[in-house]
Amino acid sequence: MPRPCTVCTHEQREAIDKALVSGEAVTSVQSRYVSVHKMALYRHKDEHLPARLAKAHDAAEVAAADSLLEQVQFLRGRAMTILDRAEADGLLMPALAAIREARGCLELLGKLLGQIDERPQVNLVLAPQWPRLVQGLREVLAPHPAILAQVAAHLLTLEGEATNAR
Repeated sequence: MPRPCTVCTHEQREAIDKALVSGEAVTSVQSRYVSVHKMALYRHKDEHLPARLAKAHDAAEVAAADSLLEQVQFLRGRAMTILDRAEADGLLMPALAAIREARGCLELLGKLLGQIDERPQVNLVLAPQWPRLVQGLREVLAPHPAILAQVAAHLLTLEGEATNAR
């Protein structure tokens, strides 16, 4: 079983990590934490810091996403408040502007929450003439059985793709 990293188990790990992340030279860090061997600092910097930084980055992204969602929800609430006020005062133009803003906030919320999917969709519909086309190809290629077999196999593949796409 490998020995645990002496930096990871060090009581001053946070301070050591902070110094290494800030770009401080390993020799400088080692001079402050003499109980930690210089090679252990190099290994820790190369092997353990990247994973820890990646986790911190992911956590920051999640926090920012939560914050963005909260901000959009707040803006939607403000737009609805303005809409209510404008309607109560009989101000139709500001009310319409508030409706547009609220709609924009709802659309953005839907996208953030994955309830609105803007990916393009492709719908394949076989033309009603498809069976006649296939029959015509069979008749024309009947004298050439090898070519007919290749075309038939290809047409079956196309039909399967069209069916699976539906």
